[in-house]
Amino acid sequence: MKIIIVGCGNVGATLAEQLSKEGHDITVVDTREDLVESISNSCDVLGIAGNGTSFNIQLEAGVDESDLLIAVTGSDELNLLCCLIAKKAGGCHTIARVSNPVYNREVSFIKEELGLSMIINPQLAAAREMSRLLKFPSALKVDSFAKSRAELVNYRIEEGNPLCNIELKDLGNNFGGELLIPVVERDEKIIIPGGDFKLKAKDIITIVGSSAKTAEFFKKIGAPTAAAKNVLIVGGGRTTIYLAKQLMEMGIKVKIIEQNEEQCDLLTEMLPKAMIIQGDAADKDLLLEEGITETEAFIANTNFDEENIMLALYAKSRSKVKVIAKVHRIAYDEIIESLNVGSIIYPKYITAETIVKYVRAMKNSIGSNIETLYRLNDNRVEALELLIKEDSPVIGIPLRDLKLKANVLIGCITHKGKVSIPNGKSVIREGDTIILITTATGLYDIKDALR
Repeated sequence: MKIIIVGCGNVGATLAEQLSKEGHDITVVDTREDLVESISNSCDVLGIAGNGTSFNIQLEAGVDESDLLIAVTGSDELNLLCCLIAKKAGGCHTIARVSNPVYNREVSFIKEELGLSMIINPQLAAAREMSRLLKFPSALKVDSFAKSRAELVNYRIEEGNPLCNIELKDLGNNFGGELLIPVVERDEKIIIPGGDFKLKAKDIITIVGSSAKTAEFFKKIGAPTAAAKNVLIVGGGRTTIYLAKQLMEMGIKVKIIEQNEEQCDLLTEMLPKAMIIQGDAADKDLLLEEGITETEAFIANTNFDEENIMLALYAKSRSKVKVIAKVHRIAYDEIIESLNVGSIIYPKYITAETIVKYVRAMKNSIGSNIETLYRLNDNRVEALELLIKEDSPVIGIPLRDLKLKANVLIGCITHKGKVSIPNGKSVIREGDTIILITTATGLYDIKDALR
């Protein structure tokens, strides 16, 4: 597919890299010539320096021959205008990044009136992921499937954990069945384990199961399963506004520390039930005074990655609080992960997952539709939720007889709303949704998983 990306910031650069790897013909457009040149060289894509809202610039980028234009500049209004011009000039599909909370209630109207294919809000998406993590404080990452009936949870095994030295084939007898551990990350290596695989401390495991069975499993291994009752957030930007609203609807008490006085006034106006503290979170005395050792969850959500990491490390050193840190730049993600600061949220990855899912769905799917797509373990593993259609080649065949490619497995089947962990005798039916977990990234359809 031919795709134009307007905006070469963090989100645009991530999209250019990932979509280019999937074999699409990518053109990036930005007014900043240095960014265009950098992305063109690193991702081997075509770059054009210019204003993406210009009709002539879009024509130069080939909008009249393109399948999709994605506008992800830092301005909502510019993104919407880019998409409107592209729709009129080329008739292609369009995706706009729209982040301002003012527009949040009007998203459906804007999308319909401008004929947009999708509106993506990285801050809202990041807030939703943080909210999911606070419901399940033991997890590093929580992804939901099958309309939240099934969950995929990343969890780090610490020293002394009951899971240490347990072979996977004994997991059901010791901690209950109806769960699957399809992926283990050990010493930065990704492993698709067999039944004889023995878990060790420091492993990061991926757990798949129904929401109820997953909660039951964590309870049996002694990990916290109750949602946090209060949270301390540092940084009062858009993500915090979205997050605080979600948390207060869940009955969680929210306290926010923000340095800028004008932003504090805005927070007070938009979040009247939250406690807003004006101050510098780099001041350890302030953090202690505001209860960093007593709070059940701490979120470092400033606009500076380094500050977020340092704050998260400090919070981790003071208590067993659930820690979440937002990170924009991904150049040092391996180092950050090795610090074991808690859950790391990358807004760019979340945005890219959503758009990549849409791009794949645009291609002809013969036997299934991609419902959900998540990327795990630094993008080395994909989990796809696929809706099985009537012409799918896997219908009615026991899983043991399916010729799946190497490092591809079916982790979960949802049939008529009931979630089950499959075995060799399990059969997929029309209308089922399955969770396909693979290290062979880039699958578009269930047939792509077959040899």
